Amino acid sequence: MSRNDFKDKVVLIAGGGKNLGGLLCRDIAAKGAKLAIHYNSESSKAEAEETLKAVQNAGAEGFLFQGDLTDVKNITKLFDETIARFGGIDIAINTVGKVLKKPFGDTSEAEYDSMSDINSKVAYFFLQEAGKKLNDNGKICTIVTSLLAAYTGLYSTYAGMKAPVEHFTRAASKEFGARGISVTAVAPGPMDTPFFYGQESTDAVAYHKSASALGGLTDIKDIAPLVEFLVTDGWWITGQTIFANGGYTTR
Repeated sequence: MSRNDFKDKVVLIAGGGKNLGGLLCRDIAAKGAKLAIHYNSESSKAEAEETLKAVQNAGAEGFLFQGDLTDVKNITKLFDETIARFGGIDIAINTVGKVLKKPFGDTSEAEYDSMSDINSKVAYFFLQEAGKKLNDNGKICTIVTSLLAAYTGLYSTYAGMKAPVEHFTRAASKEFGARGISVTAVAPGPMDTPFFYGQESTDAVAYHKSASALGGLTDIKDIAPLVEFLVTDGWWITGQTIFANGGYTTR
């Protein structure tokens, strides 16, 4: 049997209610997995409920978990509730992130702290909890950003706070490898979702579309299969950050 088989696997997805996380939930549910779907707040509840409905319509089991993961206790609760419902966790995927496009000189301490909490702290303690509680031979994947390979201003707190996740990924892969757990990160280009447009002007959107060698923004439908591969057949890839952006940036 191919390793690319989600049948009866338990998959936990942070930020799973919408956008890339929502697509992953739908795709993986259709392949027979059981889903723990995290969403952050009341503002995203309706979208998360639509995702859960789609999961259930695919014949899969799933449940919603609401919580602000910058409070580490909520990360612990998310993993513990998933184990209580399904008996264990095989795959953990973290799509949580926040973008801020702002000059260095205009960035407040509060904005810095928020970006650090959401993009770095959550990623660290999500990896920690997964390392403690995933079943042996489990898989972990974190979404970062292709701006990690860009020479640009204005995204100092976004790219800057995603940058540590590359090393978190390497370190976790070393520490968890003895249990057969692989750990990866995926760095998409700017994705054509509401997550992208909030901070970009019309001119900036046009630039981002023109910057990729293959043309256009990153489609989440091109990212979801890569994540699914890394947590199944691609398990032998570990400690790596994979840039998937149509030639938007490269190293």
